[in-house]
Amino acid sequence: MKVLVSILFLAVASASNSTGLDEIPDSIITNGYTAAEGKAPYAVGLQFQNSWWCGGSIIGHTWVLTAAHCIHNQHYVDIHYGSNWRWNGQYSHRVRNYNFIQHHLWPNTNGNDIGLIRTPYVNFDNRVNRIELPSFNQRNQGFEHWWAVTCGWGGQANGQLADWLQCVDLQIMSNHECGQTYGNIPNGILCVRTPGGQSTCGGDSGGPLVTHHNPKLVGITSFVSGAGCTASQPAGFTRVTAHLDWIHKHSGVGY
Repeated sequence: MKVLVSILFLAVASASNSTGLDEIPDSIITNGYTAAEGKAPYAVGLQFQNSWWCGGSIIGHTWVLTAAHCIHNQHYVDIHYGSNWRWNGQYSHRVRNYNFIQHHLWPNTNGNDIGLIRTPYVNFDNRVNRIELPSFNQRNQGFEHWWAVTCGWGGQANGQLADWLQCVDLQIMSNHECGQTYGNIPNGILCVRTPGGQSTCGGDSGGPLVTHHNPKLVGITSFVSGAGCTASQPAGFTRVTAHLDWIHKHSGVGY
């Protein structure tokens, strides 16, 4: 797992023989649905200088949470807020990389694909708003069998990039069940079932996984199976509850 998650980020074409992870193209949600306006006001599009596209989640007036591999070696990002149309949000902010905080253990330790972006102050309304993190009292909650929604602006099952935000509803699985596909899964990773090829893919990276019940941000899109995004194999997320102390230390956000 450790080596393969690194391969995903580095876009190396070779695969390891210990799991199904492999090179992933641009991020996509496959076999999802077009989100209604305002469905995910916490979701932001992250457009980097090399046209690499990721997702992120607003967790505070001045903070966006994303994946470490999204901000790695980037000079700046344009953050698109408040619309389901990725290129034409309510507004955007350009943020330089001295505002990026990448987890110090990534990629050397599994389950640390997490990063923060410090942003200009953002006012909240029905189109732009934060998503709550789990509370510190929930740090040991696995959310197994809970239903959650993940959203992104990448390509679709037809291979075409999506101009409009796509979402898919998926069920969280235990790490033991996920390990039947990938081998040992560390606590810092959370997996979801992807029946019928409904999944995230590649650079939907950094986007949110939010529980249906009492909405909380429980995952950050991180990796998929190298067998393909529609192969119905588990998709992997960074487990937010494993990083509540790290998030609070660097951003002050925590409950």
